Amino acid sequence: MTKSTAKAPLAGTPSLLRAINDRAALELLLENGPLSRTQIGALTGLSKPTASQLLARLEAAGLVVPVGTTEGGPGPNAQLYQVNPAAGYVAGVDVTNSGIRVAVADITGGTVAEHSVSTRGVPAAETVPGVAAAVAETVRVAGLPAGSLRTVAIGVGGAPDPVTGKLHYASHLPGWHSPRLVEELTEAIGAPVSIENDVNLAAVAEQVSGAAAGFEDFVLLWAGAGVGAAIVLAGRLHRGFTGGAGEVGYMPVPGSPVEWDARRRKFGGFQAQVGAPAVRALAREHGLGAPSAEESIAKALETPGAGDAFLTELAGRLAVGLSVIVAVVDPQLVVLSGAVPSAGGMRLRALVEDELARICLARPEIRSSALPGSPVLLGALQRALTDARESVFSTHS
Repeated sequence: MTKSTAKAPLAGTPSLLRAINDRAALELLLENGPLSRTQIGALTGLSKPTASQLLARLEAAGLVVPVGTTEGGPGPNAQLYQVNPAAGYVAGVDVTNSGIRVAVADITGGTVAEHSVSTRGVPAAETVPGVAAAVAETVRVAGLPAGSLRTVAIGVGGAPDPVTGKLHYASHLPGWHSPRLVEELTEAIGAPVSIENDVNLAAVAEQVSGAAAGFEDFVLLWAGAGVGAAIVLAGRLHRGFTGGAGEVGYMPVPGSPVEWDARRRKFGGFQAQVGAPAVRALAREHGLGAPSAEESIAKALETPGAGDAFLTELAGRLAVGLSVIVAVVDPQLVVLSGAVPSAGGMRLRALVEDELARICLARPEIRSSALPGSPVLLGALQRALTDARESVFSTHS
């Protein structure tokens, strides 16, 4: 018999085990709020002495801070600990063709400042300095010194190519097409920068704390000035080979002429049916004209007869596009987001669900966005926080 030369797997080193335990404790504190040594020990399975050493280590590293004591229980009150908010700060940025909105949050996810600037009339050459200035101003408003940010995540209405970094589907964003854009922004802002499709970031936010929480397979359909979708499979965003998965505004649908010279078009059939300008035009056909798509929908909700007909036709248009997506992806859930679905609320959601059931064999659950404020900005912050926590929590020892 030949003697095996295979080596037995090595046990984890003490430093590796400490790092694993420290990270687990920090994640528990983020998820559950302030915890005592005993509670951390119970949740991690660590002994009291080991939990005490862990907390001492994290406190010395500036990652946790004491925040009072337990009350009301038998025996002496126990010291409570939480993740130190000042352990790191991040910024999220939502970019549109008319403005930049920035939020700064601490490492726990608490937003400490927001700031918006208009970019109308700003030359393309001022894009990078303008973003950097907006971020710097938000940091100042937060009362933080320059250089405080660990990471910055930026949401844009386009598809960053994962190989080349080039931004596709973004002719409406002049100044965002430099092949070195990420490097230029990182240098100008003074912190690592990542760029992601805005609808993908909205899906990230919904998955973390919105309508898609707990779902591994879902589609988010965004309808507003632009139309797009985010596809999440097995809990992960599906971006496609060139980053363009979900650019469904360009999808041919019944009711819109097919544009055969695809490279010359700025949008496609589905956007021509359910984008904000199309919603306004449809409302005018029903005698419900208003200055914006949101106001048109609000008017329809208060107008029996004509309003009902308008909402049913709009829901039918949304359902046609969704039926194509659902037939290919077969998601468990569809989340409706953006200005058009948000304005229509539960009424429009129910109509979309009914219309989809009429034309599609699959029966995904349909939900409306459950997030306050800007889903894109919330998703950008979440993406930045994920990157920052990986850096801060994994390198302290």
